[in-house]
Amino acid sequence: MEDTSNGATTPNQPQKKKELSMELRLLLALVLMGGVMFTTPYFMRMVSPQPPQQQAGKSAPAAAPATPSAPVQPPAQTPTVAAAKPQQPAAAPSAPVVAAEKEQYHFLETDLYQITFSNRGGVVTHWLLKEHKAANGKPLELVNTAAKVPRPFAFYFKNQKPSRDLNQALYAMKPDADGLGVSFEFSDGNVKARKVFRFEKRRYLSKISAEVSEGGKQIPSWILWRGGFGDFAATGAASTGYVLHYDEATGKLVKNGHKDAKDGPISASGRFLFAGIEDTYFAAVFLPGNGNMDVVAFSDSTPTVVDQAEQLFAGTAVSEGTSNEIALFVGPKDVDILRAINPKLEQVVDFGWFGFLAKPLFLVVNWVTTHLIPNYGWAIIVVTVALNFLLFPLKITSMKSMKKMQALAPQIKAIGDKYKGISMRDPRKGEQNQEVMALYKKHGVNPMGGCVPMLLQIPFFFAFYKVFTVSVEMRGASWLWVADLSQPETLPIKILPIAMIVSQFVMQKMTPTAGVDPAQQRMMLFMPLVFGFMFYYFSSGLVLYYLTSNVVGIAQQWFFNRTSTAEALARSIEITAPKKKNGRK
Repeated sequence: MEDTSNGATTPNQPQKKKELSMELRLLLALVLMGGVMFTTPYFMRMVSPQPPQQQAGKSAPAAAPATPSAPVQPPAQTPTVAAAKPQQPAAAPSAPVVAAEKEQYHFLETDLYQITFSNRGGVVTHWLLKEHKAANGKPLELVNTAAKVPRPFAFYFKNQKPSRDLNQALYAMKPDADGLGVSFEFSDGNVKARKVFRFEKRRYLSKISAEVSEGGKQIPSWILWRGGFGDFAATGAASTGYVLHYDEATGKLVKNGHKDAKDGPISASGRFLFAGIEDTYFAAVFLPGNGNMDVVAFSDSTPTVVDQAEQLFAGTAVSEGTSNEIALFVGPKDVDILRAINPKLEQVVDFGWFGFLAKPLFLVVNWVTTHLIPNYGWAIIVVTVALNFLLFPLKITSMKSMKKMQALAPQIKAIGDKYKGISMRDPRKGEQNQEVMALYKKHGVNPMGGCVPMLLQIPFFFAFYKVFTVSVEMRGASWLWVADLSQPETLPIKILPIAMIVSQFVMQKMTPTAGVDPAQQRMMLFMPLVFGFMFYYFSSGLVLYYLTSNVVGIAQQWFFNRTSTAEALARSIEITAPKKKNGRK
């Protein structure tokens, strides 16, 4: 063998015949192998020409996609391929080619929706809510029509993908006779897909079915809604979008924002009562038929029709497996509507930590609007006035305490003069505090009593804040000059916040501040301005609530200051006050 390899580079005359003999043998072997390879396919065609020709004649268009894949295996296992070859065309008659010749659109309308479908991919290009308006006064568009991702209800595949791009295929489209449904079907003879949409005329509810198969075998498919969802003109629209699902096992609503999926899609599987996508006031929620669901969350960088700068928006895909038969809610996060579909859907409206107070407040305001005053602005005023009068007994206690402190002011000042000039670190400073507290205790004064009105307002403030943040009923609700109670005023100079600042000053002047350091009193004068700055860009409904509370508080303080109770409290302090040696108090 060594001689042979070397003979290729340095011929050796005595061994020339042996080397030529080896080359001839090698050449002969190659010729024989080539002959076998080239003659075998011809021999196969001569042996069994009949079956392929007969089958091809039956459905030539359907068999065409399968033809390239058939010759791949003959060199490896000729008898098996020859037997299997007639079987693939045999399936062609059960899967005829179904497709459209060009892109078409279908407009579907119910009492609540205006939806536009495209047969390219069998997707939705527009989904408008007729009863909820955009900033321009037109029906609200829920689809991000400027998104650089597949349109809603396009197919998504995780692992096993069909050989055909079904999101670019031209489906045969067939609207239902009653105008409340449409179906899409596509088949190239091997890959087959079908989508069916069916709507109700007067409900935010529909049914979607979708399935994909290849070679007669079903493939798991997901239904997409990507590129964001909801009102894209809303403040911080990108940050308010979430993918959500309700886990039946834990009884919890799980949410994922675009930040959670920034490193790639994330998935969750289990028995989910519903799953979908939401923004602040609207939701698209899929309710599975069997309870088992797989949910994918995406983070999509895309512009919108409102802002051409790309932002990250949440997107989702849902699946029941190989065949999807899913109910779908697309609409406002209205508590009554959601409860009618599924009681658990109420949790989509997130009232936050103060839900125990915010939800009852909302229900009361909603009831007043429905049954008494058909305007949310006036309903807020009525409910706020009622709340302040319900809390008036507690406020009376606070007012009494503040009135006593005002009457005790001379005695507190005398104690202060007694210990004047003492530093805070001096032990005698503790004696001063003890004398003051003893004086408070003697006359039944709570030094923190003056904080009660503000402390009472804090939980209601946060509760109303959530009501205006998550209640779709407040979105677009008008009152007098205010166009939308869920948003700040649109006037160049906002009237409600300025009126609130004035009312805060008046309340501060009317509230006794005895015993408060003068420097602290001067600082308190700035508090209304601080509150006004905070409230200037809050929702108008929240400012209206706080302004109404201040006005009612002013009226209550004025009434209390002129009652016999206030005068009696002042006299009782004067009577029990210690007298000085010169006989004067």
